[in-house]
Amino acid sequence: LYDGAAELDAHPLLSLLARPNRRQAGAEFREALCGHLLVAGNAYVEAVSFEETVRELHALRPDRMKVVPGPDGWPEAYEYTVGGRTVRYADPGEGTLSPILQLSLFHPLNDHYGFAPIEAAQVALDVHNAAGAWNKALLDNSARPSGALVYQAKEGGNLSAEQFERLKAELETSFIGAAHAGRPLLLEGGLDWKAMALSPKDMDFMEAKNGAAREIALAFGVPPMLLGIPGDNTYSNYKEANLAFWRGTVLPLVARIAGSLSNWLAPAFDDGPGSPDQVGGRSGAGLRLSFDADQIDALAAEREAVWARVAAADFLTVDEKRAAVGYGPVAGGDRMG
Repeated sequence: LYDGAAELDAHPLLSLLARPNRRQAGAEFREALCGHLLVAGNAYVEAVSFEETVRELHALRPDRMKVVPGPDGWPEAYEYTVGGRTVRYADPGEGTLSPILQLSLFHPLNDHYGFAPIEAAQVALDVHNAAGAWNKALLDNSARPSGALVYQAKEGGNLSAEQFERLKAELETSFIGAAHAGRPLLLEGGLDWKAMALSPKDMDFMEAKNGAAREIALAFGVPPMLLGIPGDNTYSNYKEANLAFWRGTVLPLVARIAGSLSNWLAPAFDDGPGSPDQVGGRSGAGLRLSFDADQIDALAAEREAVWARVAAADFLTVDEKRAAVGYGPVAGGDRMG
């Protein structure tokens, strides 16, 4: 948490985010928030205030929330329905903390709801599910889904209805399924089994499933290599894929959520122009939530490379080098490093 350029180690807002409510710790709250945003395209947070002080934050399920547009087309209220009961949260207007924060991903065709990555991957999801169902059907039939049991009567007759149903029931109960794989088939006179094996083209469902899984991963911004999906050679190695995931997906998502929470909650911790808040003696209007990239292990190699380049820059002073890596000046830092 920052107030201007100063980092705050203790603040009521930090305490609130560390323990947003009695049922959730900070990590659980953030997990729910990210999950709602990525799966539904929208995330909603309720602020519970007492005596004009925000005491709790709750992540509300997006499938239960409805945006109520006003005459100007912008949201004027939110309605949350659960158990047949609807609670309406009205927008109090400028200068007052709204009881609901809505975070939404960009949607080109909707003004009030976000576009979830899972919607972009809907066709790939259907393909993946269909391939899984196909695979299970193969296992249920011992990977031999097609074959014909031919009745060759000497006089050219056919099986009676009773004989046909008995034979069908016996096959289903005794010879179909993974548990019965390899069991010999005992045939009565006149019966002959004609196997119909799958062609390599028919067995291509596994590649279709991997391709669909790759599309789903990319829709969420996750390099397929990190999920162990075979056949993906976009990244030369795992380390580069992990770095791309953090830089291209995780950190932008964290920055989006931190910025929205800052804009929403910072005024609630402002005691008025020029007045100090409870901790730090600073005004809450300048509060800003951010992340510390130096604490992320996945970015350690990148950070070490920056430090090495800065340390080798002999045209910078000590203070300039320290500023380049996020540290303040020191005594005698105006000399060349």
